[in-house]
Amino acid sequence: MKVAVVGVGLIGGSIGLAARRRLGALVSGYDPAPAAREAALARGAVQRACASLAEALDGADFAFVAAPVHVLPDVVGAALAASGEDCVVTDVGSVKRAVVEAVGDPRFIGGHPLAGAETAGVEHAHADLFQDATWYLTPTAATRGTAYERLHRLITRLGACPAAMDPATHDVVMASVSHLPHVLANVLVAQAARVLSAEGERLPATGPSFRDVTRVAGANTSLWRGIYLANADALVDAIDDLMARLRAARELLAAGDGDGIAAWNDAAREDRRRLFESGKAGGEVFELVVPVPNRPGIVAEIALALGRQTIDIVDMGLYPAGGTHGTVCLWIRGDAVAEQAEALVRGLGLEVARA
Repeated sequence: MKVAVVGVGLIGGSIGLAARRRLGALVSGYDPAPAAREAALARGAVQRACASLAEALDGADFAFVAAPVHVLPDVVGAALAASGEDCVVTDVGSVKRAVVEAVGDPRFIGGHPLAGAETAGVEHAHADLFQDATWYLTPTAATRGTAYERLHRLITRLGACPAAMDPATHDVVMASVSHLPHVLANVLVAQAARVLSAEGERLPATGPSFRDVTRVAGANTSLWRGIYLANADALVDAIDDLMARLRAARELLAAGDGDGIAAWNDAAREDRRRLFESGKAGGEVFELVVPVPNRPGIVAEIALALGRQTIDIVDMGLYPAGGTHGTVCLWIRGDAVAEQAEALVRGLGLEVARA
């Protein structure tokens, strides 16, 4: 297997290390910065450090584009132009609408691994960065079914848990659970600094709550400037919602409403419990066999229908039978979850059988 990594920083370098260690892949890397290419080669993230995109993509089975979000459409387009007809191209950006809307090639599938660190650069890359991490994929009606199946299986073998989501929903969700926390962290440290400056105080020892909630304050500006701007509309909506919730909490405090404050705090605890337990379903894995018509977008339809209900596909197989029909096999963990998945697929007008 030949894997190309375009952009060999923390994420791209970790993909290269994971592909080499877990898959025995031959990894080629390209980065516009010669120093980054040399560091990736020295780190072992790539076996070939290429001076051009075309050289890195030559003969590649998969290409991962790890570039800043504001240049992703152009870089993904260049990668598709330089790659072969059987190469599956994906990206790792945390905003998906712009790149998905700009790229209509059936070989491209938007991607976003929920993994990273405060550190940057290939020197901090490691092969286990994606272990058990959710890796969002954003297929569309234009996505080639075999390309989605191949990428889903590859990401599983890298140790991650692929999950399908449509690009617009992805960006709204990320605005709330990723981008808004960065905004809030920046605001909190600025507020604390202002209060201390006004009081003429030196910064005191901070407690774990403040350290935890401000851990991402001032994160890599060159990266986050582009993320904020690329997802600005969804982020503005999330900030407006946050402000409304802060106003509601303020009113409870101003009124001295002890019962209301207790209910507000209890609700937060329950919301957190549900959020963090939603991905812990276990149990036996069941195979669902779905005969499908050979038409564009059918695999994306199935994956997105399950993804909207947060049903993870443990593994997937696609078996084109030629002619007008083929078969999609889905492996779902947990009897009750498999039943739910079966009902959702039937709701698409497809037949389902348990193997």
